Amino acid sequence: MWEIRLHGRGGQGAVTSAELLARAAIAKGKFAQAFPSFGPERRGAPVMAFVRVDQKKIRKREKIYQPDVVLVLDPSLLEVVDVAEGLKENGIVVVNSPKDSEELKKQYNWPRAASVNATKIAVDILSVPITNTTMLGALLKATGLLDAQDMEEVILDRFGPKLGPKNYQALSKAYESTK
Repeated sequence: MWEIRLHGRGGQGAVTSAELLARAAIAKGKFAQAFPSFGPERRGAPVMAFVRVDQKKIRKREKIYQPDVVLVLDPSLLEVVDVAEGLKENGIVVVNSPKDSEELKKQYNWPRAASVNATKIAVDILSVPITNTTMLGALLKATGLLDAQDMEEVILDRFGPKLGPKNYQALSKAYESTK
């Protein structure tokens, strides 16, 4: 089973990312669940979302304490939240950052890391610094959980004919650019 924890800020789309990933996994015949973890936070406050994906039914209904993957939508969270808390021994942290993944791995003492400048990609393609779909491309490249094209239908469905293609383009660009 893949257990993924997403870290973002309110309004950045971490919860939407979790939902999209679970929907795409289900469309590929897998079992999945996605759920948020937040209270009365306001826009900009740190939030978490969780995704589980497996080949068989998922019975767990609890928060993910020991993720296989941590996805960080906002690099400023690295200074205020221990995003790798509970990360499994060979887990991977996937970060929105202009920094090289090896540099991040050494700086934070992570077992494995992947990085992409998702903010730049989002601004270039979407004209806004919202990195949720962009970071899904990075997650897929880093893990091989699904193929990038497996996300296309759920993204087009969620964002519609105007924004859907641009969001899928941002995901694809991040998939290609992740190191």
